[in-house]
This record gives sequence, structure tokens and C-alpha cells, in this order.
Amino acid sequence: MELIKPGTHVNFVGMMKKASFLSIALIVISILSLIYHKGPDWGVEFTGGTEIHIKLQKDLELNQVEKVLESTGYAPEAVQRLGLTGDKEYLIRFSPDTVKFDQIQGFQSKLEGIMKDNPEFKGGSILRVDYIGPRVGSELISKAIISILLGCVGILIYIMFRFEFSFAMGAVIALVHDTIITLGAISITDKEFSLALVAALLTVIGFSVNDTIVIFDRIRENLKKSEKTSFREIVNEGINQTLSRTILTSVTVFLVLIPLFILGGSVIHDFTFTLIVGAIVGTYSSIFVASSFVIYWRHRKDKAA
Repeated sequence: MELIKPGTHVNFVGMMKKASFLSIALIVISILSLIYHKGPDWGVEFTGGTEIHIKLQKDLELNQVEKVLESTGYAPEAVQRLGLTGDKEYLIRFSPDTVKFDQIQGFQSKLEGIMKDNPEFKGGSILRVDYIGPRVGSELISKAIISILLGCVGILIYIMFRFEFSFAMGAVIALVHDTIITLGAISITDKEFSLALVAALLTVIGFSVNDTIVIFDRIRENLKKSEKTSFREIVNEGINQTLSRTILTSVTVFLVLIPLFILGGSVIHDFTFTLIVGAIVGTYSSIFVASSFVIYWRHRKDKAA
């Protein structure tokens, strides 16, 4: 299926300078948000502690939920709304010092009593209770970071063997670009960074590099055929030739993700949100970031020669 007619020529290379300013702005905003929030809002898997997922009959403000819990003598470390407003679901996190492992059953019984007696919580239910020790949490942080870094290093090595160094660096820079902006979106929307979001980030990396490799393949083919054509024109032609495929892939992904985001419920809401942001940024970076670096590197190499 051809969405783009053969012979269509969009000057993507001509737009790369403006796109670079957009990328820099988004990266700066993302980094500032992470600094302001003192890094990602690490979930209980990383920080350790007790995490309780509840569903209420009434839609309460976060400070109302905090006040009810504080009245029981258990002050929450954080309260977060899960899913959409109408879901009336909340994620409540307690530090390991507030609710210790041997106190979980007693606290859960006390919370169940609140669900029956307190007018704000009446009719509510506890959906999930998790406890992670602080030592396990710190280990998971390092493993999450290592898994993302190893993914980027593996992609760098693979593309270096398949193409050349400039293509490999372009792909990795695009991946770093996608990861920072997606993390920024998670931070700005105040979403909890859980193991599920680590999986989502790795999925985004895979999606982004797949689209990038398709474009790079076409550029390499065109290089063999058009030795007299300028490299900028060859890159632009390669992007245009794969544009129909890029659009179809992205549309197919969004046809799955958007219904999941709206109807999938709070359990996969943040995971799906991360994938949607990553898919948008990944498609953009495949066209404007990865290819832009390859053009810059080739121009620098030709100038040095």
C-alpha cells in the first residue's frame, strides 16, 4: 500500500536545522523537569517500601486521600492518581520506616476498616499491596540503568558492523534523544517510574532503531546507485522513499496504543502513555536526528579531506 505517491519530494533535509532547535528545546525542558523533580519519581520497586493500589467510590483530591491516611497514624510518602480521573484509582506509597514488613497485615486490616467506616473511603477496595525491601530497590535501579545502556551499546555495535561508524553514532544519538525526551514527559506528567516503564523505554528504543535502520538501508542503496549526487540529496531521497512505510508503521502502532491508553485501565495506563510518547519521538528522530548526524559527519569528513 502506497500512501505517498512515487516521485513525492519533501525537503526533510532542509527542515533539519529547525528540527535541531526543537530537539534541543525538548531535551532542555526534559532535563530541567528531571532536575526540578530531583530525578524520576522512582516506584516502590526501586526505593523500597509498601505500595497500595486502591479504588474508591468517590473521586477525591490527592490531599483528601493523604489526610484520611494520616488520621490512621500512617502518613503516606506519596499519593498518585492512576489512570484517568473517572477511574477513581490511587497508588499510595509508604516508606519502609512508616510501614515495616511485619506491620503490613495489621495496616491492611486497618485500611479495610477505613474502607467500611470512613465516609470518604466507604465502598472502596484494596486492589493490590506490594512490599519491596530497600536493598532490593537499590539493586533494581542499577539493573534498570545497565539494561538501557547495554541496549544502546548493543545497537551501536550492530550498526557499526552493518553500516559504518557515522550511521551507528547517528542511531545511538537518536536513541539517547528519544530516551531523554520520553523520561521528560514521564517527569512532567508526574508519573511513577516503575519496572513497567523500564520495559516501555526498551520497547521505544527497539521501535526507534528499527525505523532508523530502514531509512539507513535505503540511503546506503542510493549511495551505490548515485555516486555523483550530493550526499544531502541522497539522504533526502532515502527518507522520502521510506516515508510511506514509516507512516504505515506509526499509524498501525497508534491504532493499538490509543485504545489501550483510553480503555486499558490504570494497570497499563502509564506503560501505554510511555509507548505513545516514545513512538512519536522515535518516528521524528529517525527522520530528523539520526540522518542529520550522518549528514553532519559526512560534511565534516569531506571538509577535513
